[in-house]
Amino acid sequence: MGVCFREGNSLARLIKPLTATQVSNARPKAKMYKLFDGGGLFLQVNPSGGKHWKMKYRKNDGKESLLTFGNYPALSLEQARKMRDEARSQKALGIDPGDARQEEKAERAKRARNTFEAVTREWMEIHSTKIKPQSMHIYEVLLDKFVFPLMGKKPIGQMKGPDFLELLRGIEAQGQLYSAKRIAIVCGMIMRFAVATGRAEIDPLPSVRGCLRVHKTKHFVTMTDPKEVGRLLRAIDAYPGGLVVSSALKIAPYVFVRPGELQQAGWADIDFKACEWRYTTSKTGTPHIVPLAPQVMKILNTLYAYTGHQEWLFPHQWQKGKSMAKTALLAALRSMGITAEEMTPHGFRAMARTLLDEVLGERYDLIEHQLAHMVRDPNGRAYNRTQHLAERHRMMERWAVYLDNLRAGRNEIPPFDVSG
Repeated sequence: MGVCFREGNSLARLIKPLTATQVSNARPKAKMYKLFDGGGLFLQVNPSGGKHWKMKYRKNDGKESLLTFGNYPALSLEQARKMRDEARSQKALGIDPGDARQEEKAERAKRARNTFEAVTREWMEIHSTKIKPQSMHIYEVLLDKFVFPLMGKKPIGQMKGPDFLELLRGIEAQGQLYSAKRIAIVCGMIMRFAVATGRAEIDPLPSVRGCLRVHKTKHFVTMTDPKEVGRLLRAIDAYPGGLVVSSALKIAPYVFVRPGELQQAGWADIDFKACEWRYTTSKTGTPHIVPLAPQVMKILNTLYAYTGHQEWLFPHQWQKGKSMAKTALLAALRSMGITAEEMTPHGFRAMARTLLDEVLGERYDLIEHQLAHMVRDPNGRAYNRTQHLAERHRMMERWAVYLDNLRAGRNEIPPFDVSG
């Protein structure tokens, strides 16, 4: 026999507890109605068919209030009774169950806002204009892949050194040493942000980094032997592919810019009159000028008749409106029999840097400036992009003549003034 609760004062009728069958069979009517279970608990049945568990109780000031527990059948009769009993126990201790539920809800919301992933998303939004888009994209990919699945839902204030050490060593175990290093860096920035905003007490990453394996930077493969460079240039001239990729390959050693910058070169950035290519570098986001030797201008004039009506010098072969695929130059080198141990598209930069310095004897600051590296004058100020432009024009023309000599099998060093 179920327990009967007396609702209200002593003169109120006794409430017979509900059965699971009654709850299940309760059908909607034209108007909302209630099925009482006792102790303030009742099932509200709406005309739409929805069934909701609620509880009436009196607050400490004597005013009547209402608690909402949840919907049936997601919340069973037994579960609703447990929630009722818990609320009655709180009331007996002088705790307002409604206030307690609001405080619990607020605490859950606070915890949700302060998870590692939530704080990271906030950090990303604030720093979206402070960190280069390319770097931020890399951070987001690494966090989505390695970090959030393991610790995204954990409160950031509870994150300790061992948590990060376990994470990073797991990434190292996969052979991803560079990724582990980058993740340690970005997690450190996030933890410092959490400390500054009061969500964490310390950044544990400095102590963790000393426990990680050292990632050795892998330098880009290149050619610096003049005979091998000549062989490479002859192979490029004989490349049987289309005009777009062929032109990009031929221009690459002359201008030695970053491969992505060459692939995304736009016709609007080419000044045919000044023989210059002006654009913003992908790595530092600074304006840069590339003097174009006559050999390069000849290639561009031929290419312009083919792609000059489009935005890019080197448009994508299949995707309209996009520039050449990132892997196009690498694939072309491999198709010519140039192995991964011999040369990469990025290797043209190291090749030029070495030969311009050690063979042609060009000034170090001119070479570094042409590589779009940070160069400072004797007073510590960064040179602007037009600094020594006339001398860089001369250097690039001399470099082009030297490459032509190597292509022809002659290791002849041109004079510093090649204008004559």
